[in-house]
Amino acid sequence: MSSEPVKAIFLDRDGVINEERGDYTWLLEDFRINPGVVEALRQWQADGYLLIIISNQGGVAKGIYAKKDVDYLHLHLERSLSNQGIRLTAIYYCPHHPHSGLCICRKPDSLLLEKACARFGIDPSVSYFIGDTQRDMDAAIKAGIHPVKINPNDPLTTVLARIKKA
Repeated sequence: MSSEPVKAIFLDRDGVINEERGDYTWLLEDFRINPGVVEALRQWQADGYLLIIISNQGGVAKGIYAKKDVDYLHLHLERSLSNQGIRLTAIYYCPHHPHSGLCICRKPDSLLLEKACARFGIDPSVSYFIGDTQRDMDAAIKAGIHPVKINPNDPLTTVLARIKKA
């Protein structure tokens, strides 16, 4: 009896899921989902991928906003996607910033990816991390996940063909 490996699409938040504005995004009025996100997530979900967001949120450490602000925004995102028939498996974020100390959960480190893989039994070799920065790519490589780089705010549908149905 063979079982299929658990596969996931990991996604950066700012610049991939929502508009990269060049400033911290924590207020609902500044949060706009990028074009193609719903269509791409719906397709990957149909193809059997878990959908997990991995995000750096250094504004928490800087005191610009609080964890409760990030959690509220993420709840809004989850509800918006749920209304479109999309279920996010999890959202992980690092609240730290290099100016306030070192951590191993902030990308380009891979702790959050590794935690998600362990928690959900994900096979990194059949999973992908879509990001818009080199630190996203570095984190993916450290975790053994296929990196997929896009330009900030590019429609996610542009990478559908690069992700294997498997």
